[in-house]
Amino acid sequence: MPDKKNFNRLAKRIESFRQEMVDLQVKLCAIPAISPASGGEGEARKAEFLESYLRQCGFNEIMVVKAPDEEAPSGYRPNILAFLRGRNSSKTIWVMTHMDVVPAGDLSQWRGDPFKAWVEKGRIYGRGVEDNQQDMVASIFAARALMAENLKPTFDVGLALVADEETGSKKGIEYVLNNTEVFRPDDLIIVPDAGNPNGTMIEVAEKSILWLKIRTLGRQTHGSTPEKGINSFKAASFLITELNNLYKIFNRKDRLFNPPVSTFEPTKKEANVPNINTIPGEDVFYMDCRILPNYSVEEVLKTIEKIARKIEKKFRVKVETEIVQKASAAPPTSPRAPVVQALKKAIREVYRKEARAMGIGGGTVAAIFRRAGFQAACWSRLDETAHMPNEYCIIDNMVGDAKVFAHIFTQE
Repeated sequence: MPDKKNFNRLAKRIESFRQEMVDLQVKLCAIPAISPASGGEGEARKAEFLESYLRQCGFNEIMVVKAPDEEAPSGYRPNILAFLRGRNSSKTIWVMTHMDVVPAGDLSQWRGDPFKAWVEKGRIYGRGVEDNQQDMVASIFAARALMAENLKPTFDVGLALVADEETGSKKGIEYVLNNTEVFRPDDLIIVPDAGNPNGTMIEVAEKSILWLKIRTLGRQTHGSTPEKGINSFKAASFLITELNNLYKIFNRKDRLFNPPVSTFEPTKKEANVPNINTIPGEDVFYMDCRILPNYSVEEVLKTIEKIARKIEKKFRVKVETEIVQKASAAPPTSPRAPVVQALKKAIREVYRKEARAMGIGGGTVAAIFRRAGFQAACWSRLDETAHMPNEYCIIDNMVGDAKVFAHIFTQE
């Protein structure tokens, strides 16, 4: 445990940073870092701002790992690694957050400009303020508090501000892991990209992820002569209904996870024809499947293909299935792992809550660490407004999470 007097100093210092933390959130929100795959320019401008900011704050040791990306105007996707050396350099305590954000979505559902953050009743509103800037800012100010109080962390501290989390992480933490040797087996790795409103969930396990693009091919014709064509949209609609049976086929429950079942949901829908009086010959939709570890992704894929063949036969269409993302569930982090125990102690001290290790329905980049053999834990105190219109960050959560990180940085 950290010295009580020193931790009180750190907590008080973090409280004094409250307005600066809000100000940084507003500045970050104004630099949209949207993946080229989602119609944006990537994270280059945001990374330039953050690198400059970190150097001004006193971080003298910074690496920028650039993943090549021809789709980004800069030609790369940046990943920032900033270090604060501790009294003992045998391991590093990492907090990994991501710079990229998702698009704003339907602007009519926002009460303000999603990229001009506003403060209201103890909350900051704007795209990315919770996902993932809340804990990016918290981690930066936890380290700043140490520097301001002239206290060294127990072990080295590493802040990883990475790219591409929202669209697969191949240009982000996956690239960093494959192209650097900064992470070591004994490191404590915290990924604050999942949590609950009272801060009691420490995520140690995830489901498998399967994203599919499903293309249905028929024959285009005039809307008044359906007998001359094959309606791909109609066939796709029946296919979506049939795919809902995946819930019955893969119906096991695991109470470690929330929700405790596998999920199979149609999500994105591409436009087919531009006018009302044409029957489409091609239709495209996407599926987001989150699969419990006791089912293999391959058996789910085989079942989907079987359902697709049934629709092909019934409607005389061709159904093509393309894997957009496929990731089998990673080995779980042990609930007894040092990173989990360190989080529990800090949460107890800061929030007066008893946290527990559990699994989640979604996927986080912690899975990439786990597959690489690292014990990573996801934790944050948040309202889970990620990707929603009017996304918000509770300022008290941001300040409190900074205290949790500071506590962990100074644990013996």
